[in-house]
Amino acid sequence: MDEKDWNMLVTLYEERNITKAAQKLFISQPALTYRIKQLETEFKTNLIARGKRGVEFTVKGEYLVQYSKDMLNQLRKAKEHVSSLDKEVKGTLRLGASGLFARYQLPVLLKNFLHLYPDVEITLKTGWSSNILQMLQKEEAHVGIVRGPYNWNENKVLIQKEKIFIVSSKKIDVKDLPFHPRVNYMTDQSLRDVIENWWQETFTVPPNVSMEVDRIETCKELVLNGLGYAILPEICIKEDDPLYKEPIVLNNNSFLQRETWIFYRDVTLELSQVKAFIDFLIESRQPKGELS
Repeated sequence: MDEKDWNMLVTLYEERNITKAAQKLFISQPALTYRIKQLETEFKTNLIARGKRGVEFTVKGEYLVQYSKDMLNQLRKAKEHVSSLDKEVKGTLRLGASGLFARYQLPVLLKNFLHLYPDVEITLKTGWSSNILQMLQKEEAHVGIVRGPYNWNENKVLIQKEKIFIVSSKKIDVKDLPFHPRVNYMTDQSLRDVIENWWQETFTVPPNVSMEVDRIETCKELVLNGLGYAILPEICIKEDDPLYKEPIVLNNNSFLQRETWIFYRDVTLELSQVKAFIDFLIESRQPKGELS
């Protein structure tokens, strides 16, 4: 087995479909099927079976998939380490970022970073902060940009604090919120918990949720059109938005806030591109809330 075989097995395992895997690998379907049969001959066992739901891997096939993932990971680390030996800032930076941070702040940051270090190649995956944490744990990312109070036993740096606001098209008295329609949106569980905890500490009745949408941008548009209020983090609110904005204040007179962190491992600092990016984030951060 070699790198091509490792990639082939991992791709087929992810796609669970011969045709889709072949397309992703830029090879023909017969060529993929032929190579699988060669591997089965080499290992003297069946690796896959075709069922109604697509390709299913045998126990031995799944073992070789995990072996392939491990080998690809080791090869990637070796290439990254060799690339960093000349001390120039270049190589691939594998970055995972919260979708909200990626939407509102990351593009400008990456543009400015690549202006300083044009020889760095960025691979980026975005998603819920919980997913980014899993990427770091699996060593699929060098650096994770995570929003919320997640546990991480290695290095982490707070790069931003922001207030959480009640936003509406016209002024609403906070004590009257339960009587007004609220627009909810899909978000990370940690933010939902923060908002829910504040609500339960403040009110004795549940919120009047009239609309639930999948995107925070849709939520904002509905609020802008007077269809309800929403509870939004500061990151997605522009200064010129025609919204009434009131920060949530806790019982101890502090603001309800949302934190953004960068998580990384010590070992990744041996890579010049990773160290340069972390230093760049720390130097260029523009904190909000209590950090401003």
